[in-house]
Amino acid sequence: MNMETFISICLGIGLAASVGFRIFLPLLALSLASFFNVWQLNDSWQWLGSLTALITFGVATLVEISAYYIPYIDNLLDSISVPLAAIAGTSVMLSTMVDLTPIVSWSLAIIAGGGTAAAISGSSSVARLTSTSTTGGLGNPIISTIETGTAMFMSVISIFLPLLAIVFVIIILFIIYKIYKKFTTSKR
Repeated sequence: MNMETFISICLGIGLAASVGFRIFLPLLALSLASFFNVWQLNDSWQWLGSLTALITFGVATLVEISAYYIPYIDNLLDSISVPLAAIAGTSVMLSTMVDLTPIVSWSLAIIAGGGTAAAISGSSSVARLTSTSTTGGLGNPIISTIETGTAMFMSVISIFLPLLAIVFVIIILFIIYKIYKKFTTSKR
């Protein structure tokens, strides 16, 4: 595996983590990066850099971000976000990887891309559900703002500094693990 392949994997994992917070924002970022030739996508994913895809992902991103500020709609979105995040995380990972065989590409995309996105999305859903039950939904806009900001940050870092993005992904997953352990230990 050469350095370009490794960097493309780091980009994919970073964007997949971002998908765990907001599904369409990382797709918009990747579409922008492809449109402006910042990042070259696999041949079968070139359509992501088209003007049509850029407009579609832009509108979808605005709708998604806005919907997360509507109480109880945000919880409804969370109920479908985990499987969608897994699919989008897998897709983002597939679109960025270069010079790998299909079996390796698909395995990495499903495990690293889809798994990372689903883990983060599931954790975000639990955080919002906890906020809804403890604050009656009044704390949810704060969580939504943090998630959107993190998705933006991770998307930009992933595209411009993919090696740093993988470090942030590890930190995010570690924090999720520590919080999970704290809650499972306290319930015993």
